[in-house]
Amino acid sequence: MSDNKNVLLHPHLSVQHEEALSLASRRAFLRRAVLAGTASLIPTALCAQPPRGKPDYSLEIAETEWALSPKKRIRVAAYNGQVPGPLLRLTEGRPVTVSITNRLRHEEVVHWHGQWIPSEVDGSMEEGTPAIAPGASTSIRFTPRPFGLHWYHTHVAAHRDFSLGLYSGQFGVLLVEPRQNPAPWDGEQFLVLRDWEPYFVSSDDGSEMVDYAAASINGRMLGHGEPIQVRPGQRMLFQILNASATQTHWLALPGHRFQVLALDGRPVPTQATVEYLRLGPAERVTALVTMNAPGVWVLGEPRANFRNAGMGIVVEYANRTGEPQHPRDSALRWDYSAFAHDTPATRKPDVTMPLVFTSRFEGHGALDRWMINGKSFPETDPVRLTYGLRYRLQFINRSTDPHPVHLHRHAFELVSLQGRPTSGIMKDVVIVEPNTTTEVDLVADNPGNTLFHCHQQDHMDSGFMDLFRYA
Repeated sequence: MSDNKNVLLHPHLSVQHEEALSLASRRAFLRRAVLAGTASLIPTALCAQPPRGKPDYSLEIAETEWALSPKKRIRVAAYNGQVPGPLLRLTEGRPVTVSITNRLRHEEVVHWHGQWIPSEVDGSMEEGTPAIAPGASTSIRFTPRPFGLHWYHTHVAAHRDFSLGLYSGQFGVLLVEPRQNPAPWDGEQFLVLRDWEPYFVSSDDGSEMVDYAAASINGRMLGHGEPIQVRPGQRMLFQILNASATQTHWLALPGHRFQVLALDGRPVPTQATVEYLRLGPAERVTALVTMNAPGVWVLGEPRANFRNAGMGIVVEYANRTGEPQHPRDSALRWDYSAFAHDTPATRKPDVTMPLVFTSRFEGHGALDRWMINGKSFPETDPVRLTYGLRYRLQFINRSTDPHPVHLHRHAFELVSLQGRPTSGIMKDVVIVEPNTTTEVDLVADNPGNTLFHCHQQDHMDSGFMDLFRYA
């Protein structure tokens, strides 16, 4: 996916970085206070034992210099000196051991997004995963499940330091393959979308939001990565991840259509064919494209401002040359229900639980404070779950922002989108549109502390989190 670079072991910290460490320390104190009374809730049978022997994979977290283009070089914390981090191919049900070394000067943690694994190895300090101290190493072992396209990334707070959290380069693809994989396609291509060089801008109400100066696919800006080489009639499987800290992105490939096979790694009931893909932060799409329009094209953002920032990659048919033709944003449409069953969900929940999303203006030049049911993490009321029950979670968005909300260690079924019933789509991230309600069904079947949050880094840092706890 990208070239290896030498790892720099002694990164320089800015004043901003030091200030963020102070903020992170205060957050860590609150986190430990929240977890102090819950450690005994983690079942003994789930506690990880220190792995022995040689690890299957090794990750080193360190600062590196990365070239988005020959004229655009950035300095970021990354895995194994590359952006994205190494592709990890695992097999469902086959235990894996990963060693992790932290060469940075602040504590870190690696979250295994989309995996149904114990809380103490899931990679969330709020759940009870131990932090990796500066200069320290750890080794974890877990059994991958479910299969599908997932990812791994840092899960620390950033606040106003753009060198931390998901603003950094700490992310990579985690592909869990089924034990039997017929692979009815001719080629597979991974696409990791990313925004770079974040900065704060003032919104209409005077609060601050995050924008970016550059973007990339697979760590390279449009025109500076290797083209995807294809031939007529080839069936290409695209595994697509939006690894942006805050931005939702659209993708299109002129002259071609995407047959969507899976969302967030889970096969969809209806493999609908669409012209555009939309991915919120942390969402994944697995789509099949039949290469039936010879030429040279840009697979990328149909919106010119994002494409001009670098969000695209060239697709080149064999023996074809010329200026790449880019997509246009004439009719951007996306509807999760296009991939659902024909009939709505009929099973009744055991418990219905409203979760109301609101914000509070904190003053000009400040980030809004985000709340769930009127409270910001860690002062939120924990969501209590009983093993085996079906919960209907009502995501009630009373704000003007869309929210890509994520639940760790579980998947949920979409059952209602803005009042329209649906069924069959299993996800772990869903975009809740402004001033709308999305309902999902969660079966409580994976005991342990479980974090729920908006996957926008700035919203998460500003309190948009809650902890689900099993009775």
